Amino acid sequence: MLALQHRDRIRRIRILWPLPSLQKFIMAMDGEFPILEYLYVAPPSKNNTSLVLPHTFQASRLRHLILIGFAFPTGRPLFPTAVDVVTLSLQEIHSHANFRLNDLFHILSLLPQLESLIIGFHSPFPNRDVRTQLIQASNMIHLTLPNLRHFAFEGVSTYLEMLLPRMTAPLLGQLRVHFSNQLTFSVPCLRDFMSKSRNLRFNNATFSFYDWGIVVMLYPRERSRGMYALNMHVFCRHLDWQVSSVAQIFTVLSPVFSEVVDFTLVYSEHPSSPEWHYEADRAQWRDLLRSFSNVKTLFVPEGLTRELSRSLRPADGESPVDLLPDLKELEYSTYRSTSDVFSSFIDARQLAGRPVTLVRR
Repeated sequence: MLALQHRDRIRRIRILWPLPSLQKFIMAMDGEFPILEYLYVAPPSKNNTSLVLPHTFQASRLRHLILIGFAFPTGRPLFPTAVDVVTLSLQEIHSHANFRLNDLFHILSLLPQLESLIIGFHSPFPNRDVRTQLIQASNMIHLTLPNLRHFAFEGVSTYLEMLLPRMTAPLLGQLRVHFSNQLTFSVPCLRDFMSKSRNLRFNNATFSFYDWGIVVMLYPRERSRGMYALNMHVFCRHLDWQVSSVAQIFTVLSPVFSEVVDFTLVYSEHPSSPEWHYEADRAQWRDLLRSFSNVKTLFVPEGLTRELSRSLRPADGESPVDLLPDLKELEYSTYRSTSDVFSSFIDARQLAGRPVTLVRR
């Protein structure tokens, strides 16, 4: 509180306090902060109380704003004079808050310098709210973010599909999407949005399976300090659910990944919870692999060799080159004597005139 009395000297504020101490501090943040450039305010854990900044709070030189667990402002801009914001992160928006897309677009339209945008929801919105906003969506303006380089979304796919058709980011180079638990995915708008961003390029893909969910990382050919082009998390337990989720998503997104040539699978075994590995459906594995039709190298880890060998092996009526037709090298990891685990697939490709080199790590 003493520090807040010297507002003309405050350049950065970063506060992570539990309630109600945090609420008292926020209430004291009224008036003008003339040199404030960075503001990060969040409770240390998820809560059901939406915080609100005072209406009298002003920071004309603000450039980086991160608010977690705050009520979304309705009918007014965040700060009328803060037009040079380059980072905006609004996370843990609660479903009971009066969030409306028009309010978000109004805020973004006043931030022409915005380079990084993060929007995250605490929980899925009620179905009736989603349906209502879908009906109202036709009246929304189209928003172009000319300087946006990084966009992140956290929540359910339905809400992302409402945002993207009315938003263009021609210079976008990094996309991060974290999906909540859900059984079905429909993401055609995500595909269209990615295809319009000319800086989103993909050369290699990594799918990492964990007991809590799956992490997908796609990188461009030239990795600038290891920076990703697409980072996707799907939070769901059990391997069969995870494969079903990414198969649905990437079957729709497949046209965007025509340049991916390296495909890596990662499997994290958890002896303490072996029940998470429920065998995935063969057709879903094939749908996922079919989304990357130009892959030339494939790596399969120890924990997935049996499932992948079964999925790659052509069944009656299937051509051995229907799946991964350009594959040149299949590398797999094993500690057991299973040198023939992929023999049926290798033999079938040899007979089809599309040989694949098998490498055992």
